[in-house]
Amino acid sequence: MIGQGTWYLDRGDRKRAIAALQRGIDLGMTHIDTAEMYGDAELVIADAIAGKREGLYLVSKVLPSNASRRGTVTACERSLKRLKTDRLDCYLLHWRGSYPLQDTVAAFDELIAAGKIRSWGVSNFDADDLNELLAVAGKGRVACNQVLYHLQERAIEHAVIPWCEQHGVAVVAYSPFGHDNFPSARSKAGEVLQTIADAHKATARQVALAFLTRAPCVFAIPKASSAEHVAENAAAGKLKLNESEIAALDKAFPRGSKPRGLPML
Repeated sequence: MIGQGTWYLDRGDRKRAIAALQRGIDLGMTHIDTAEMYGDAELVIADAIAGKREGLYLVSKVLPSNASRRGTVTACERSLKRLKTDRLDCYLLHWRGSYPLQDTVAAFDELIAAGKIRSWGVSNFDADDLNELLAVAGKGRVACNQVLYHLQERAIEHAVIPWCEQHGVAVVAYSPFGHDNFPSARSKAGEVLQTIADAHKATARQVALAFLTRAPCVFAIPKASSAEHVAENAAAGKLKLNESEIAALDKAFPRGSKPRGLPML
């Protein structure tokens, strides 16, 4: 339910980042997400997973600018080399670009046939995009849709989560704590969050993760650059909120009206 994100992971202390990833793996956070766009994150992961590849669920992403049929295959092979592995468990199109979805899906099929990826999915796709993809790929082919989702940005609850639930597609929440804007305990909404955390002897961030992953189809991939934060994230997987707590958070952090476009970072 709780995995490990790696955006900006390469910008801090490398040894600390490697130790954090390895601590997460030891705590059962075996879903590790990265992308070719994330600078040297793939290289950091390679060092962290050396000798630990079995049992991991490793995900990377192709940039839309590389997502032609040949470009997707080449990008995947480049990521495999950087990660020092022979396969990805899932490979994602990072967001919609100018190349036809047919070409990218054909490349994914080629990579599966070659044993270089085991499944594929997308990121930052709204419900309309997902309908187009379904028409191209057919039922049961899309493993997941990775989207922005945190307490103060719940737009995907309007159409994306219902679509994914209907079609058996996993939802993977990126930036589940927001982007440097996690609710302050001094705010009214933050007070609600902290009160629930105190009742569970948990942290506010653990409660946030538990709320976001309350639906069975939703997973979260928070990034943590220290072993301490990794342990905090991992413990959220055991936290269960009751109906009144979920209702209180729903009121404190309303999902708002449906936006014209899907929010993304």
